[in-house]
Amino acid sequence: MQYLLMIYQNEAELGARIGADRQKVTAEYGAFTQSIIQSGHFKAGDGLQPTTTATTVRVRDGKTLTTDGPFAETREQLAGYYLVEAKDLDAALAIAARIPGAKWGSIEVRPVMVYDN
Repeated sequence: MQYLLMIYQNEAELGARIGADRQKVTAEYGAFTQSIIQSGHFKAGDGLQPTTTATTVRVRDGKTLTTDGPFAETREQLAGYYLVEAKDLDAALAIAARIPGAKWGSIEVRPVMVYDN
């Protein structure tokens, strides 16, 4: 089964925390990513640009409305994701716990919906 592991972090805190340790954090993410590629769990994954680059789209009464920034003001923002293959939720949670960002942010784990045609 596939699971989406969404990495949430406070962008302001992340910038301050990682500034000095950027190489260390980058290396940790690189090692983690390589480990899930080698184990066969990795399907896709990327980091995201800051929320200042986001645009939210809504369609109301047939009109497309765009707003700069994320949909809602929150303490933590979606910073990146991994799409993984795991035998069950417990295995997906174990993978999520190894994501470096889990040490200073949170990881939301959701099964990917399977559509029957």
